[in-house]
Amino acid sequence: MGSSSREEIVEVFNALEADLDRVCELSFDVLTTPERLRALERLERVARRLRTPQHTLINQLGAQASEEELGAKLRSALADRLRITKAEAGRRLDEAADLGQRRALTGEPLAPQLSATAAAQRDGLIGDGHVRVIRSFLAHLPAEVDLATREAAEADLARKASGYRPDELAIYAQRIMDWLNPDGELREQERARKRGISIGKQEFDGMSRISGHLTPEARATVEPVLAKLAAPGACNPDDQTPVIDATPDEDAVRRDTRSQAQRNHDGLVAGLRALLASGDLGRHNGLPVSIVVTTTLQDLQAAAGKGLTGGGSRLPMSDLIRMASHAHHYLALFDRGKALALYHTKRLASPAQRIMLCAKDRGCTKPGCDAPAYHSQVHHVRGWATTRRTDINELTLACGIDNRLAEKGWTTRKNAHGDTEWIPPAHLDRGQPRTNPYHHPERFLRDTDDDEPV
Repeated sequence: MGSSSREEIVEVFNALEADLDRVCELSFDVLTTPERLRALERLERVARRLRTPQHTLINQLGAQASEEELGAKLRSALADRLRITKAEAGRRLDEAADLGQRRALTGEPLAPQLSATAAAQRDGLIGDGHVRVIRSFLAHLPAEVDLATREAAEADLARKASGYRPDELAIYAQRIMDWLNPDGELREQERARKRGISIGKQEFDGMSRISGHLTPEARATVEPVLAKLAAPGACNPDDQTPVIDATPDEDAVRRDTRSQAQRNHDGLVAGLRALLASGDLGRHNGLPVSIVVTTTLQDLQAAAGKGLTGGGSRLPMSDLIRMASHAHHYLALFDRGKALALYHTKRLASPAQRIMLCAKDRGCTKPGCDAPAYHSQVHHVRGWATTRRTDINELTLACGIDNRLAEKGWTTRKNAHGDTEWIPPAHLDRGQPRTNPYHHPERFLRDTDDDEPV
């Protein structure tokens, strides 16, 4: 593939958009059922082929664009620019690395990592679902399988994918896996690769799904903890005084109607609560590792609504009040978005100021960033070197990546409402919002927020 000029790229893209405009204006009323099916098939094939130039552009950005030019890491920059989730942006990055064209250090083009799959996608024969099946198969293939066998399996799956649905391809892929790994035995490095625990997004009822794989060591560590804390009668939240340290008596066991899964849940909560209370976890971003929750004075007095944790989770008020009965309390007062008092001349923010920022900002304030307060640092809005003061109204939260961007062309300031505005370098200024509403969904419902976080 030769090098294209800027004029040619613009001309082709303009022609593509013009042709798409014509397609979108068609009515299709004159087509028969077989003709409509063929039209759908052609549209699907075209949509699949568009992934190929996307992979090329993504790989070029990854190889040549700096974080300063992008305004963030590539995953976040893609998510913001294309208005997709960060998870989807990450998926496209991974697929581009496997299916997109590459270049050697000397500059010559290299074939894609999964050349057969990339060729089938370029021809529009396979879609995103097929690609996921093939990439998942190769990711779970044992490391001892040699390169030639991997390439042959990938090519075989790519051929089969052109004639089958993704779910049908997955069944065939499982059969290949059984042939290549009949004993199903995984070595230590394979177990290490599979390990992980994922906590899903909070659902509408506040619950979160947890999934993952424990290594043998992790399972051996969890087992004795749950044997003690998830035993019948132990850590039962329905008891007025849950049994934790002692052995549950017969009466405690008898009135315990929880399932084993529910006891595991309650035992895990009790164990983590004890770990937090021990103080053995030290400090994180200037605060002792602890649960930080903010709410409004109005909701607290009404015992209704939800609080917001430093991790971005919503906590029902009944749970917050119960947890607060044995916690240290802080009262953070705000006047039209500005924190009252709390100033000092040291460069590092005090623990009290960090708590105020948890209540005020709730997370990183850079537009588009979803990092919660637990994963954010304290940022001086006008810079310590300029003010030599660490005043609460001149502080904000920023994750580590965005905090460093403030030293590479980005500037910050406070607006009249006390919110932090991020001003990008001139080459990135495309009229995007200056503040980050991600951690303040109430801003979408009203212009001002007069609630007082506590």
